[in-house]
Amino acid sequence: MRPRYLLATLLLAGCSGSVLDELRPDPPPTPHARYAASLRAAGLDSTALGAEWLAAGDSALAAPLEATLPLRELGSYSRAEARAVAYRVRLRGGERLEVLLDATGQPTRLYLELFEATGDTAAPFRHLATAVDGPLTDSAAANLALRHEVDRDATLLIRLQPELLRSGRYELRVQAGPSLAFPVEGAGNGAIQSFFGADREAGRRSHQGIDIFAPRGTPVLAATAGVVRSTRPNSLGGNVVWLRDEQRGTSLYYAHLDAHAVVQGQRVEIGDTLGFVGNSGNARTTPPHLHFGIYRRGEGAIDPLPWVRLATATPGPLRADTTRLGVPARTAPRLAALRAGPSRRDTTLREVPAGTSVVVMAATSSWYRVQLDDGTAGYVEANLVRSAVE
Repeated sequence: MRPRYLLATLLLAGCSGSVLDELRPDPPPTPHARYAASLRAAGLDSTALGAEWLAAGDSALAAPLEATLPLRELGSYSRAEARAVAYRVRLRGGERLEVLLDATGQPTRLYLELFEATGDTAAPFRHLATAVDGPLTDSAAANLALRHEVDRDATLLIRLQPELLRSGRYELRVQAGPSLAFPVEGAGNGAIQSFFGADREAGRRSHQGIDIFAPRGTPVLAATAGVVRSTRPNSLGGNVVWLRDEQRGTSLYYAHLDAHAVVQGQRVEIGDTLGFVGNSGNARTTPPHLHFGIYRRGEGAIDPLPWVRLATATPGPLRADTTRLGVPARTAPRLAALRAGPSRRDTTLREVPAGTSVVVMAATSSWYRVQLDDGTAGYVEANLVRSAVE
């Protein structure tokens, strides 16, 4: 090694963490941050509307609403206001979030972003992704999508904010599903009849996977693309397949197979047949089924259910009157609960007196998302909202 390179290496090796951090490039600003910077550069942060827009994004993250999944919400935004909304979503490790937004209206940009709650008071949110489409035309729709999977339990926040001085409407759809494909052909959630952590051998050990019951000979499928690491049988699992998921750093374990359809070292794609359902190994006295497990290096077995459980729920029908979107209204002549989400199970943020002025921002199922004059947002049952002129 040349002396000057050796010296540079030694200097870097002796640097404190703070010096090394200064050498690392900062992440590029997000589209939302670039737009905020453009407002400041134009001096719009000194105007009431510009300052309101800049504050709205942070305020939305600080007081997110609860998203009951799957969510379908029809909303509106107005050129006369500068508002943002954020939704909190809790996912289990192995689940995948999908956020879709279709919007129509004046040429505009809609900033649809995903954050993770960190639990750090100094930096409570970590930006994960932004979906930004080009300006809308009067007749076109913006089709924005965010997709993100988590390998551990996480709380995510979805923030939506349009640029200034534009009006329009949108439809937001949010749902969660599995990161992996279902591992037994033709089977579904109902075929899972034994779960992770259940007692085995009178409590001497616990179940390190899920059991999916199906007729003998049913194809067992690759839940992800990967490499077959082993097909060596063992006394518990009988005929088994170990599939390495290189993308996620996990190993998938398929046990009690009747027969194999792959060999060690073989690369497979999602949906390829690995073997066939049976009851080999210590399952000889049980009906044919697949024991499916997931192992993470350094942690051992993890619950595979969220990774493969199919999403079967659908949003409830939209019963709220969407002609009220964006229109000033008032609450009905009785006390109304303003809730954090569109359900009576969600937290009550406050009790709203009869006749309180609100603006209807969105509709979902039989609820309205409204904003009060002081900026507080929440959900009110649609039958408790009246036109301001009624």
